[in-house]
Amino acid sequence: MKKLFVFLATLFMSIQVLAVDFKPFEQASFDAALQTNKPVLVDVYADWCPTCKRQLSILEPMLQEEQFKDYSVFKVDYDQQKEVLKRFNVTRQSTLILFNEGKELRRGIAETNESRLRQFITVSE
Repeated sequence: MKKLFVFLATLFMSIQVLAVDFKPFEQASFDAALQTNKPVLVDVYADWCPTCKRQLSILEPMLQEEQFKDYSVFKVDYDQQKEVLKRFNVTRQSTLILFNEGKELRRGIAETNESRLRQFITVSE
């Protein structure tokens, strides 16, 4: 039994969990993420928005993939963070903004096609 426990503990510790968290948007954290020169995704989300929910159901598992492990992802609450919406010049929920190397690369609105979302968030080397 002890050998089984040691084996399982070793196995558990050796598994890399590729988890990209959707962090609530905070300006200081966002600024720090931009300084890393790694990809940063901003998701303008509303709980009541079916398009936002569809985007999230596609993006969450996609962002767990190895190629996206270095991404920082921030969720902006469309209903509560109006000052952030103004700062990003966003007028609609379900808006995605992708940054890389500290600069905005692209933005999209209401995209729910899996292959187009993958293309949208993929940063070419």
